[in-house]
Amino acid sequence: MTERQLTDAEKLTSVLKLAFNNDRSMYDQFCETVQQTVPEAHAAVLRGSAITGLRYVDGAPFDADGPGTSDLDLTLVGAEVLRYYSAFWIPGMHSKPLSDRDPDIAPELSPLRSRLMEMVHRPVNIQGTRDWVQHFRGDIMHQPYLTLFGTIQEL
Repeated sequence: MTERQLTDAEKLTSVLKLAFNNDRSMYDQFCETVQQTVPEAHAAVLRGSAITGLRYVDGAPFDADGPGTSDLDLTLVGAEVLRYYSAFWIPGMHSKPLSDRDPDIAPELSPLRSRLMEMVHRPVNIQGTRDWVQHFRGDIMHQPYLTLFGTIQEL
């Protein structure tokens, strides 16, 4: 199924089933925790296999390597969130993700990452990006994403 075929309701259904054990209150708590902890983010999105059900790299199903093995790819949107990061794919515009691979690139976000991982019992990677990058990736390149809160401004 391509991004154009997935409705927001279908994306939410997939995320709830795959990442939140069909527990809407856990999902709502996840979203609220992110929004309260990083008020600079005027939007946040989940991307990747939690949306599509398949890993991008090899097409394997979500959690193909066992329960809790697939990660959640959280992206914080807004120019101000980039202040947290010291490593970028596009300097000043699109960070590398705070993850097990790069655990020290956003130390102020590490407690949030730990809290979210404890909540969902799986890895959570947290990236920062500007609106136009998220708009380009999601709406122009059709890389699936689910908006957790806020809106992505088309620039």
